[in-house]
Amino acid sequence: MEAKARQTDIKMTARKLRRVINEVRGKAVKEAQDMLRFMPYFAARVVEKNLKAAIANAREKYGVTPEVLRISEIFADESVTYKRARTRAQGRMYSRLKRTSHLTLVVSDTKK
Repeated sequence: MEAKARQTDIKMTARKLRRVINEVRGKAVKEAQDMLRFMPYFAARVVEKNLKAAIANAREKYGVTPEVLRISEIFADESVTYKRARTRAQGRMYSRLKRTSHLTLVVSDTKK
């Protein structure tokens, strides 16, 4: 049994998200929630929100409690990059890249 939650076009680089998701990959859901709650990164709030959505999906679809769930798969992919300009001295423009990302989280029960 697997339940999935996906969030698209997060206004954050995939690199910043990966710093957080590498810590919680493969952990039990309760343990991952505790870790995310005390991480000082904004990316931890994003992953925590997505984890709550995956837990709710598992509860709705299969009637599973969070105690038996484990993060089986989690990854962050790059999304579109917004190209913006920054004005500089003597009439020049420097380009500025605002990167976005997609986050996918899959939880499954520990019984396989």
